[in-house]
Amino acid sequence: MNRARVFRRLGPRTLRGHLSLVALTTAALLMTILTVVFNAVMDRHLKHQADDELRNRAAAVATTVDTTGARVRVLETVNDRLLDANVWIYAGTRLLEKPPSATAGDPPAQAADRLAAQPRDACATVQAHGHRPVRLCAQRVPGRRATATVVTALDLTPYRSSADTLLMGSLILDAVMLGCTYLLTRLSVGRALRPVRTMTDQATQRSAVGSEERFGTEGHPAELARLGASLDALLDRIRTVLRHEQQLTGELSHELRTPLTRIIMELDWWRARPRTDAETSATQEAIAEAAQSMRTICDTLLHEARENALNPATVPGTTDVLPVLDRLLQRLDTPEQVKTAVETEAPVLKAGVAPAPLERILSPLLTNAARYAHSRVTVSARRVPGAVGIDVVDDGPGVPETFVDELFQPGRRADPGDGHDGAGLGLPLARRLARAVGGEVSYDPRHTPGARFTVRLPAG
Repeated sequence: MNRARVFRRLGPRTLRGHLSLVALTTAALLMTILTVVFNAVMDRHLKHQADDELRNRAAAVATTVDTTGARVRVLETVNDRLLDANVWIYAGTRLLEKPPSATAGDPPAQAADRLAAQPRDACATVQAHGHRPVRLCAQRVPGRRATATVVTALDLTPYRSSADTLLMGSLILDAVMLGCTYLLTRLSVGRALRPVRTMTDQATQRSAVGSEERFGTEGHPAELARLGASLDALLDRIRTVLRHEQQLTGELSHELRTPLTRIIMELDWWRARPRTDAETSATQEAIAEAAQSMRTICDTLLHEARENALNPATVPGTTDVLPVLDRLLQRLDTPEQVKTAVETEAPVLKAGVAPAPLERILSPLLTNAARYAHSRVTVSARRVPGAVGIDVVDDGPGVPETFVDELFQPGRRADPGDGHDGAGLGLPLARRLARAVGGEVSYDPRHTPGARFTVRLPAG
């Protein structure tokens, strides 16, 4: 655990640093493998070169060895001094000639004796005095009666020096390549992440509520375009939640003010002077009615807020209006004498509203129409330029002229004693929901007889 913490503290803290470190580690691993393989191949190649050189010298010396007679003889040539350098000649295991500088106890001389004793050609590497590597190869010279063996030696120091030079050069090249890889990776990653830094700065400067600017998807790679779209959707959801919260707070404050004012006025009136039992009872009933109205308003608004949280009205959606109307009319509780009908000019009529808010907009209008209609409720849906229009018409008594201005105010009813339940919140909520999705709910005061409400919603 401690090691992991130390590693995290010592490791890079930025994405560019992490990616650069990963690229550097991968490049280092790959270059290490390539360097090991390259130097192993070069070492093998230099070794083969040395063996070829020794075999060629042994073949040249073998031309001076006569094995045609009963005994092996070494012929004298012009280049004896060159041929005698680092050359041993054996007749069987008996040494005939050796290099002038060789002694019996030298490692090369001992290795030459071992190679001459073997029945076939072979090579070996030994360390001479001064830790010089020496390569020896034996080549047999067969004859009719006798067999000779030529052993040649070669100092491998120049070859090892070449191998060390190649290794040092490859290591220096690896270091340069790793440095270039790290720098280029940081530059490339930094350039690739520049849009991310720009998006981060924009997200820091912008306000989710007050700003209409969004990250967008144009001019970005596919991955960043998807990130921008996700961030835009997140900002939209945040704005929706905050707007719903502000609306709920404002509506609670506005709609609770009327019954709360009534309670305060009743209490002030009751405490102004002594009251009779009947007046006290009337005050208590008024306060209880106002408190019940407040409770109803709170329950209705909170229920609507929870519905919006599950199915936000501002979330884009498309709904076929006619099936929703049919479903609402089937669930509508209408008296037996009231008939309902749906009129439309198109078999399919799409509205740019999700099904849930569409039902909550239309349901209060249909409920009121069925409640006050004498014999008929007619719903007509039509397409208008850029929108969908829905008319809910009944043949009831209509809305009193004195109440038209208060029709969409929360908690107001034209006749609280008409025998119908309700808190006067259906129409205000329907209008508010319609406006939340870019539509409107209006009342036509010129329509007679009865009442006509018109819903206008964005086209889908």
